[in-house]
Amino acid sequence: MPEISLPLPVARAVLRPLFRVMLNARLPFTVQRRLMDAGAAGQLLPRGTRVERIRLGERPAERLTAGPVSDAITVLYLHGGGYTVGSPVTHRALAAVLAREIGCRVHVPDYRLAPEHPFPAALDDAEAAFLDLVATGYRPERIAVAGDSAGGGLSMALALRLRDRHGFTPAALGLIAPWTDPNEIPERSSDLVLTKPWSRACADAYLGDGDGLDPGYAPLLAELHGLPPTYVQADVDELLHGQCLRLVTKLESSGVTVDFSESRGLWHVSQAQATLVEAAAQVTRELAVFLRQALRPAQTRSIG
Repeated sequence: MPEISLPLPVARAVLRPLFRVMLNARLPFTVQRRLMDAGAAGQLLPRGTRVERIRLGERPAERLTAGPVSDAITVLYLHGGGYTVGSPVTHRALAAVLAREIGCRVHVPDYRLAPEHPFPAALDDAEAAFLDLVATGYRPERIAVAGDSAGGGLSMALALRLRDRHGFTPAALGLIAPWTDPNEIPERSSDLVLTKPWSRACADAYLGDGDGLDPGYAPLLAELHGLPPTYVQADVDELLHGQCLRLVTKLESSGVTVDFSESRGLWHVSQAQATLVEAAAQVTRELAVFLRQALRPAQTRSIG
């Protein structure tokens, strides 16, 4: 259960104007970041949450726990925000819910953002964070990688880089409405959270002088064989729903085990409001169950 439970119509009515102010293409990204961090104060943390500020892959990061944990498993969580905004602060509540539900530490790196640091800076930082976790004693197959929106795309790009450069396969990928092809122009002008002008500004800022066909930038264009079991969630009314459908189809045709969850009546990355809205808490629990089963396979088999 969430810490409080707002009715869906109330939550939607409150969130729409907030997102229109915070994710506004007419505002400098530096201003958007400050607004996002300030707005995160309204996201309640689960009782017993512990937040540790650490260094991971030579970047600032947060390590969250919310109850008993296993020392053998962890989640590397890559926050969303169009590669231009967002931080461990904006995604602290979501990460804490996952920590509580899975029973492990969740690490959230503060990777570099565009336009100051365009592609591949975020991917380089995500790779360094994963390798740092391995260096501290976590086995690659006991680390799950998860993320939302741009962080979901970054999670997939990281899994591809780990496959190709290091021969590593994480335990699982948990992707919340992943933005896996920033080249794609949305068919509609907006959903409750995102607008076409904002998403295009983010895509341009992140690409910089890079190649839009680089699979690190647009992992949907890559060969996806050999990826770990993958969970994908999207709401049917959000701008990225169609892209998520194409991702799921390509993953399945590549032989990847996929669990696809569609919600109705929620919004893009509603999991960030899991401590406020019961329906958002439910889809977050679905992700947590998937990741917990991937991280604790022996325990899952013994229970079954």
